[in-house]
Amino acid sequence: MTPLLLRIAAAAFFSLASLIVVLFRVSPLTSPGLAIPFFFLTVFLSVASITTLLCYALWRALSVEGMDTGRMVSVSLREGFFLATATTLLIVFQILGILTWWIGGLIYLVFVLVEVALHS
Repeated sequence: MTPLLLRIAAAAFFSLASLIVVLFRVSPLTSPGLAIPFFFLTVFLSVASITTLLCYALWRALSVEGMDTGRMVSVSLREGFFLATATTLLIVFQILGILTWWIGGLIYLVFVLVEVALHS
């Protein structure tokens, strides 16, 4: 495992631990100024790091020719950030009460199409 992947795995562990602490220990009723931004930050970091690791494992299993380890990590990191951004947007739309299934599908479709455009 490369040092960068080890750091991403450590970030996944710490962000999941932080998300659990925010979910179970911080009350949005008593301190909404701290609870809500930290919730979104930990959700973003958790989804981004876990997706990066999963996408790297997928790219490694597919063993695409012409992709070295650095390229696989770069693509996986980009995919992780895209999925984390889309997931955070979905949570914001759900909190605002404007999320429907087709809006969620369109948000993910936009990020998938951006990724396909960047991958070519």
